[in-house]
Amino acid sequence: MKVLITESIAEKSVQYLKDQGYEVEEYLGHSQEEINEHIKGFHALIVRSATKVGPELLANADCLKAVGRAGTGIDNIDVPACTEHGVIALNTPTANNMAAGELAVGHAFVVFRNICAANEGVHNGDFRRGQWTGYELEGKTAGVIGLGRIGSIVARKLKGIGMNVIAYDPFVPSEKFEKLGVGRCQTLDELLPQVDLITLHTPKTKDTYNMIAKEQLYKCKRGVRIVNAARGGLVNEQDLADALAEGQVAAAAIDVFDKEPSYNKKPGEQEFDNVLLHAPNCYITPHLGASTVEATDKVGSQVVELIDGALKGELVAALNMPSFSGSIDEIKPHCSLAEKIGRMYFQAEATPIKKVEVRYRGELAGNSGTGVITLSLIVGLLKGMGKDNVSYVNAQDNLAESGIEVVETKDPTIEKYNNLINVKFYTEDGRELKINGTVFESGLEVIVSFFGYEMNCPLSNTVLAIKNNDVPGVIGRIATILGKHNINICSMYWGRKAHDGSDNQFAQAFVAVEQPVTQKIIDELEKAEGVLKVSLLELD
Repeated sequence: MKVLITESIAEKSVQYLKDQGYEVEEYLGHSQEEINEHIKGFHALIVRSATKVGPELLANADCLKAVGRAGTGIDNIDVPACTEHGVIALNTPTANNMAAGELAVGHAFVVFRNICAANEGVHNGDFRRGQWTGYELEGKTAGVIGLGRIGSIVARKLKGIGMNVIAYDPFVPSEKFEKLGVGRCQTLDELLPQVDLITLHTPKTKDTYNMIAKEQLYKCKRGVRIVNAARGGLVNEQDLADALAEGQVAAAAIDVFDKEPSYNKKPGEQEFDNVLLHAPNCYITPHLGASTVEATDKVGSQVVELIDGALKGELVAALNMPSFSGSIDEIKPHCSLAEKIGRMYFQAEATPIKKVEVRYRGELAGNSGTGVITLSLIVGLLKGMGKDNVSYVNAQDNLAESGIEVVETKDPTIEKYNNLINVKFYTEDGRELKINGTVFESGLEVIVSFFGYEMNCPLSNTVLAIKNNDVPGVIGRIATILGKHNINICSMYWGRKAHDGSDNQFAQAFVAVEQPVTQKIIDELEKAEGVLKVSLLELD
């Protein structure tokens, strides 16, 4: 598979992809139009903040499966468009938190202490230090807009240098404000008149775009200072330039623009212009929020691991997947079990189904993220139907095309297990076939019921599901045939039940094996005395 990288990441991260067997091309310094054309033939795309992943690029992407942003935020990735095209959208939301937070704090010192202006002055022979007299941050009030991961880092560090910190974030509970020792403002208008410094740390959305404009700037104290190291467009650039010129805003430090320049072009090649480049007391850096050695290493290593997992069909924390509580490592075993249950049906039963009911019991019933487990079941079901190109992103659409309805329910009551996934398949001929499974604390995936037969079978990659008459000698005959073909049995589990309306007993075996099983071996097993049906369940 081929991976395209359009913005620089750590070399060791590039090497990681090559070591995994991917063909990697670093296509740096090219225009958006060139990237849109060049995307053909690539299975994954890695970007940072400049490359736009939108409808035009996606329309040209003939085999794209995943796109990863090496960094936080998603403003340059059209997630709904990715979903529409079946492309997994990924980012690394925590890797550059410290780097971005520290840059914002550094910018706070710049706007209070005239550091950049003084540096430029002395390099031009002007050592008149009285021109660069600044203000101390100690005792001043900082207003943090957005108290998420980065905003929390900034609040903590500003408090550490002696600033009073208040914040506005309508989505964060009061407990977080209290834990950080930060005063809570219920509205933005409540925050603005109180602060000497505004620092922004929100995503760029339709609600936050231009959230600081002329009206808000003139609700502040005269001489307020502003830092935006979050997203371009949060502050109206023309209004900020005007307020700087009029002295309403004393100074601003900006790391991001509403429309970004090319960060790879040389000075003589750069055509970018912006009103803030000509505004007084406006200090600008070229989107350095994630530009530390440590953050570059983190975002690079995290994004390539996510891309690798996505291309291999593994469960990864994607932007266009259902959310879930807890860590991905906690939910992965349940997703793996659900996918295997989905795979089992069409490998063991030929009858089409019209509906699947998934019931989560015990601890799982209290998990808000069971949607991703159900999605895993759908992925497995579709793969069992032979749809090899199905992913966590396009599974719902694929299922809708098949006409199969999936219903999810929850029941906290349970007796024997801590958690249980009950799956009921409603067949077109009116039957209801059930497969139930659980995950033990060790992560062991176990099938506890299969088509009405009770068992307690840990799952492996290859299982022979064998239905037989419950009479002496069958187990021996099965083992003899497998042994003759050098098939090693890992484990063997039997469940039994009476046939409806008769005294006949039937048993259902799950025989886990280590070697591939050919159709010839299956035919031989089915001819053995007492064996009624053999199904090969390939669950890897």
